[in-house]
Amino acid sequence: MTTRYEPGAKNVLGGELQPCSLEPVTGFFRNGCCETSFEDTGMHTVCAVMTAEFLAFSRAAGNDLSTPMPEAHFPGLQPGDRWCLCAPRWKEALDAGAAPQLVLEATHEETLAIVPLGVLKDHAVDA
Repeated sequence: MTTRYEPGAKNVLGGELQPCSLEPVTGFFRNGCCETSFEDTGMHTVCAVMTAEFLAFSRAAGNDLSTPMPEAHFPGLQPGDRWCLCAPRWKEALDAGAAPQLVLEATHEETLAIVPLGVLKDHAVDA
């Protein structure tokens, strides 16, 4: 499997982007990192820690992340799993009071175009 991971990618704190999850494997490029590129129109840049509340919110918004889809090699997510979310969806969940916590070191700096760093820090967990 070819990955597009670029060691120079930066996180929202200005450091090197850290992996989000390899169990389950996440990221737009399915390499474990919340990297982005022009191909990633959804901007999958937020490394979020899933909660039952967010999974229900996402399902109600039309994106069921809980149900496994073996044909797409998607195991379905459970509370506690880390997953690269679309920054606009995370912001939408924030506005609705359902945003999951996130890992700053694994959240891509492009997220700052959608959400200010102070807001991200308010919802951060330790890596």
